[in-house]
Amino acid sequence: MIDHARFLTSSLRRVAAGATITQIMAAALTAVDPAVAVERAMQREGSRLQIGDQPIDLRTVGRLVVVGAGKAGAPMAQAAAAILGPYLSAGLVVVKDGHRTVHGEQRAVNQAIRLVEAGHPLPDLRSVAAAEEMARLLSDLGPNDLVLALISGGGSALLSLPAPGVSLGDLQELTQALLGSGADIRAINTLRKHLDTIKGGGLARMAYPAQLFTLILSDVVGNPLDTIASGPCVADPTSFADALALLEQYGLSQRTPPAILNHLQRGVGGLVAETPKPGDPVVANVHNLLIGDNRQAATAALAAARTAGFQPMLLTTTLEAEAREAGRMLAAILREVARSGAPLSRPCCIVAGGETTVTLRGSGHGGRNQELALAAVEGLAGLERVALVALATDGGDGPTDAAGAVVTGESAARAHVLGLNVAAHLARNDAYPFFAALDDLLRPGPTGTNVNDLTLLVAW
Repeated sequence: MIDHARFLTSSLRRVAAGATITQIMAAALTAVDPAVAVERAMQREGSRLQIGDQPIDLRTVGRLVVVGAGKAGAPMAQAAAAILGPYLSAGLVVVKDGHRTVHGEQRAVNQAIRLVEAGHPLPDLRSVAAAEEMARLLSDLGPNDLVLALISGGGSALLSLPAPGVSLGDLQELTQALLGSGADIRAINTLRKHLDTIKGGGLARMAYPAQLFTLILSDVVGNPLDTIASGPCVADPTSFADALALLEQYGLSQRTPPAILNHLQRGVGGLVAETPKPGDPVVANVHNLLIGDNRQAATAALAAARTAGFQPMLLTTTLEAEAREAGRMLAAILREVARSGAPLSRPCCIVAGGETTVTLRGSGHGGRNQELALAAVEGLAGLERVALVALATDGGDGPTDAAGAVVTGESAARAHVLGLNVAAHLARNDAYPFFAALDDLLRPGPTGTNVNDLTLLVAW
């Protein structure tokens, strides 16, 4: 297991409680280590394999194939290969660039599993090539074969097979617009599922009639299995009509490539087959198992805080809002702690988990956790012995090399000395250079896991 603590300390060196905060973050990440999660969910003794509560006699299985996609794919594949051993026939798992190596540790996988990298957050040609290879790998399986799918957040971009008539360029253009529109991941993935043949149960359709087991590490608030990585192995409750309506809702209809509009309209008219729905035979032999989520990480953070002598409190694991509004709200909570000792007195650690969104208003550089932190700077100005830490658990916040940022009561004054204007940076969505100038970015690199975001409100 990787010691996350040694990669989280740089931005906290000025904070008196920095070592404790680092330990809390490390405990949260360790609790959702994907390899450990796979080992908890799947065990083998000889030819007897147990996945969740399902026993499988591997002597009755023909081919055993592993497929997968997501930022946590490398450690998941490594653990699965070690468990399955000689029974593993073939495999292909797709991960984000740089995620085959976690903190300098190369993820070695059984030779039967190919581990490849592809683009994120936008799909690229490698995403398409990987999906095509996966389709071929699954194309000739029978009812006695078994497929193990390893799914984690990021899989939507990493694995892409555009619907007929829709180009990769079309998908890239729409995805870019969606990411800056303020749309949440459910909306984004509803559209993806109806524009891509491997999503929304499409992978299950490819694997049919083989038996399919899916181990899922959730990066979506509330753990809707059909939304995580766009639900490649899950029956899809959404429709073409839902997808078309979302373009209107977010004001994107006029900016959507014509080929995409045409495809969705044809789907609404019944000229394109819908995604597999509940009760469809292709999902009848699918067993989906959730093996890790944001609540596990938050619970571990609380336990570590308690061990360190801090009063812990879980605020929520379902935080969904504009990042800047969430930042202001969380700063207000920490300000109340500092001034009145409510809802907790010092020393304390309040944990909030979830995933915020950003509506792009400018051309700045940053991510949702950095924007949340930037919006908290003025609310915490002048307070003593407090820190707000916003962390993307995968180690990557937006299109940056940071996972988030640290804010203290001194951040506003330090920014003023450097000539940094909080409001101006926030107006142009430019949090990254603001915190880079303060040397308050969190840069742990890829953590190997992915269970949304965590914000720690700490007072000591």
